[in-house]
Amino acid sequence: MKITDLEQEINKRKTFAIISHPDAGKTTLTEKILFLSGAIRSAGTVKSRKSEKFATSDWMEMEKQRGISITSSVMQFTYNNFNINILDTPGHQDFSEDTYRTLMAVDSVVMIIDAAKGVEAQTKKLFKVCSDRGIPIFTFVNKMDRQGRDPFELLEDIEEVLGIQSYPMNWPIGMGKSFQGVYDRILNKVHLYNEQKEHHSYNLNDDGLKGDKIKELIEPDELSDLQDTVSLLDEAGDSLDLDAIKEGKQTPVFFGSAITSFGIPAFMEHFLELAPEPQGRESDQGQISPSDPSFTGFVFKIQANMNPAHRDRIAFMRICSGKFSKGMEAWNDRTNKSFKLAQGQQFFAASRGNIDEAYPGDIIGLYDPGMYRIGDTLCGTKNTISYGELPQFPPEHFAKVRAKNAMKQKHFYKGVAQLSEEGAVQVYKTATMEETIIGVVGVLQFEVFENRLKSEYGVDLEILPLPHTCARWVSKEKPFKVESSNYQAHDQQGNPVIIFENDFSLRWFQNKNPDVQLNEKR
Repeated sequence: MKITDLEQEINKRKTFAIISHPDAGKTTLTEKILFLSGAIRSAGTVKSRKSEKFATSDWMEMEKQRGISITSSVMQFTYNNFNINILDTPGHQDFSEDTYRTLMAVDSVVMIIDAAKGVEAQTKKLFKVCSDRGIPIFTFVNKMDRQGRDPFELLEDIEEVLGIQSYPMNWPIGMGKSFQGVYDRILNKVHLYNEQKEHHSYNLNDDGLKGDKIKELIEPDELSDLQDTVSLLDEAGDSLDLDAIKEGKQTPVFFGSAITSFGIPAFMEHFLELAPEPQGRESDQGQISPSDPSFTGFVFKIQANMNPAHRDRIAFMRICSGKFSKGMEAWNDRTNKSFKLAQGQQFFAASRGNIDEAYPGDIIGLYDPGMYRIGDTLCGTKNTISYGELPQFPPEHFAKVRAKNAMKQKHFYKGVAQLSEEGAVQVYKTATMEETIIGVVGVLQFEVFENRLKSEYGVDLEILPLPHTCARWVSKEKPFKVESSNYQAHDQQGNPVIIFENDFSLRWFQNKNPDVQLNEKR
């Protein structure tokens, strides 16, 4: 295959994640983009449980019941001749570990901010992950059809709290009940809004906001405010800096309303022009360009039982370079073993279909009989590279778990093993009693774990929450004594771990055993 052909495929692709604090409108925006692209016939909702139409990206039964995203989902479709890979991530902090890993697989991020609330706690955490990696960030200020904060306050919030320069690509005309639309500063267009969702766009002549055309469309008072504001932005505001956007130092800001679809077509028009195509990745062999003809990719997520009828397990892989072809031979850098990639799949949330080829930026699914782990690098040649391990976060909540029905032990252990390999929980076996302890980053994960063991493996669980707050891996197993209030255990790979009741017991152990090295991560 010619490099020019490969580069042509790369330039057609946009791979991005949508992040926000819970309830800011993340999944709703995803639905509207899918609807506008023609990928779905009607947009679902994450609010109404009585409705039979749920958000496409919320495919788990518990997601539909609770109206929240629990696991990251992938949707692939075409939009204006671009091949789009959207990763819809959980907003709830209890599932942040899944979100952090997903952010390793994207080239840009759309950050949604509630117009009434501004930058919220979870937004800050997710933004920091993006900022540390230098990921380009595009901001969509949502819910402008409701009363919210002054737009200048929101921009100030973004700049001061997140520490990133902002550039408003459009500017709202009114807000809440007086919301009339937005003015596109780049294209010199006005997009008008009404509650009947009959949205119209008008190109302004060379006179722009000073011409006669705009006077026919907007009330005099609103027009006067808009003229003054845009003049102020043009004269005193920052200029649009494409290099700063690419480096994640400036965020283009858009105002709109996801629930009514207002502002989304205009947002996508600019986003597809400004968002980067698939980018190069740093490996242990240096920077790998997506146009490198040698195939590489890495596994960033494993999901069991997406199709409960088949009890399957899928490894999600981001292609980084070269071309994927059905049936090709690949090598796993971790195991140094080769195998055929026979069943590549593309996703639309829980739905998926077989594919024959894929390119850098694409997210594909590989049938996993238990041979992959999160962080594995796959290569098309024996001379493998590694994109490094993905971050693993130390659990903060622990519980003993067991099957209520002893006859279900086999299903219990299978379910525990598979869900731990997904990264949803971390599993430990106590050194003496061989009891099973699970650790999670957020307490809501216990509920998800219990629900999935019941629905996917037919196991009713007994969960005993523990007061313990941290786990530490022991680098070298040396003779040491562990207080009775703590647990000495091993993780799924057999590595020695101590589960401490609190920070005091951790410090007490360190003082008593200065020669024993403890680590937060495996």
